[in-house]
Amino acid sequence: MYAPSKRAVCLILGIIVTQVLARCYDPSPAFPLTKHRDYQQSERLKQDFRIIENKLDKLISDSKFDISSYSIEITTSDGTLWENHHTSKEKDPKRPGATHITGNSVYRMASVTKCFTTLALLRQHIAGNLSLDDTVDKYLSDLSGSIPWKDITLKTMASQLSGIPRDSWGNEILYIVDSPTDLGLPPIRKSQLPPCNTFLGSDKPCSKEDLFSSLAKQEPLFPPKQKSTYSNNNFVLLGLVIEKVTGMGYADYIESSILKPLGMDMSSFTKSNDSFAVLPKLPTGDNYWDTEEGVDNPTGGLYSSSSDMSKFLRYVLKHYNRLTPTLNWFHPASYSTTISSFYGTPWEIFRTNSILPSTSRPVTFVTKSGSVPGYLSYIILLPEYDLGITILTTGTSTLLKDSIREIITVPLVKTAEHIAQTDLAARYTGTYQAAHLNSTLVISHSATKSLYVESFISNSTDVFAALKSFWPSDDLRIQLVPTLLFRDEEKQQGEIWRGLPVPEKMNESLIWDDFCLTDDDPVQFAGKPVFEFVMWHADDGAGRVEEVELSAFRVTLKRDRNTGTQKADIQESRETVLDSGVNGAGAQHILVGA
Repeated sequence: MYAPSKRAVCLILGIIVTQVLARCYDPSPAFPLTKHRDYQQSERLKQDFRIIENKLDKLISDSKFDISSYSIEITTSDGTLWENHHTSKEKDPKRPGATHITGNSVYRMASVTKCFTTLALLRQHIAGNLSLDDTVDKYLSDLSGSIPWKDITLKTMASQLSGIPRDSWGNEILYIVDSPTDLGLPPIRKSQLPPCNTFLGSDKPCSKEDLFSSLAKQEPLFPPKQKSTYSNNNFVLLGLVIEKVTGMGYADYIESSILKPLGMDMSSFTKSNDSFAVLPKLPTGDNYWDTEEGVDNPTGGLYSSSSDMSKFLRYVLKHYNRLTPTLNWFHPASYSTTISSFYGTPWEIFRTNSILPSTSRPVTFVTKSGSVPGYLSYIILLPEYDLGITILTTGTSTLLKDSIREIITVPLVKTAEHIAQTDLAARYTGTYQAAHLNSTLVISHSATKSLYVESFISNSTDVFAALKSFWPSDDLRIQLVPTLLFRDEEKQQGEIWRGLPVPEKMNESLIWDDFCLTDDDPVQFAGKPVFEFVMWHADDGAGRVEEVELSAFRVTLKRDRNTGTQKADIQESRETVLDSGVNGAGAQHILVGA
């Protein structure tokens, strides 16, 4: 028997203690991905959809939304769960557009187009036709002026870190006010305006030459890589790079390589027939439906439907971490203004711990929004729940921003969490024992702790008691965290989990307690991770864990069928389904697969 040296003990103690010096006890992810059928079979989710429908009907009964239409869909990576559509009460009698809004009705997607431009860029990177670390002037040699093009890479452009000005024409005040002096600005001749303006419906779409001429006169907003700030110009230029390396027009490439393979038959960079078009009743000149974006197509030119966008979201949910070895598409690229907001490539990412009532674990929303006159679009992905949301609106702009997003996302996340935690309690908890050893593992669950090891006896040794000799706290648990890897990746069998030792009680809160660094592999024994747990499920349809393999202990424990599993201990308030007595005109509610 080898006696550990003082130096070794101090080393192990130092490694483990780093896990508990901060409020990091709610690790993410907390559970494997919920299956599509579990969402479909959830009575609670069906009830939530009825609540959401009720709230939407009440919302659109307000006369200020009489000119508004919308389409909403919620999907997993395997299929649509629910959709809801509303047809505006008031239409333009001269050009009403689609008479009844469905999942195939077509909207302008505006800046959601940037996601397709970025996906095209990633595919060209994978194909070896470009590198994300190439500078933009390698492909667009006509760029000139004071902007440091030689220091701006394709990656910094896709993540809004280039420092390039936002627009070349779209944010010009002279286009929207008759007299700049009313705003305290000096008088100036409108002859000094750019020769085109795609975003305001000019008869002349802007060209590549117009863009280069405008950029040559502009100054950088920030040094490259200094700070993310929103820029349409980034994606216009990326579209030109895609044209350069593919030898195809931007729209032709996106349609042939992304839209058609995904079956997005209602999506295009050319407007659809009016019978499919969602056309808001707006003052003359405010309807953007007919506007051709020209060179600006890569930043906002796509037309699409909620059904097609669900197809796109399903693809993204399945492939976001497998598109390229160099990039997880959902990871942030830089900070934004608040501690909860980040820029991705080109995602707008929001993290909050204000939704889940029983844990401080943050929920991550990977989003992209877009707007042009008359249209607002929004896509939201929740990768840890395997959910994607599409919200498309026309008419009153506040319908999306102030109302629908909150109505949809908050109850959906709470219920998705409930489904996942209920599944953990039903399939994973229990007592596991070795046949010929005095070894027993008890896995438990609670709303605040999620899945954790309650006790572990290994060959007659109380492992928790032994750990306390290295531990600064008398009370501890082993928090279980899924790695989303499998012992048999091909068959997706043998879920690999890691255990994190955490204290049951926290000391007095300090500012630096919020500083959390992830270390899910603190100690090994003879080359095996001490806190690795491999969960082997039954094939009886119930999907319960029947065996737990403890890699470092060289033992596999079998479920004690006499102990059963826990019921989920999840306490939280539930809204009551209230019949408002209001039915939105043209509202259509569809629960898919119910």
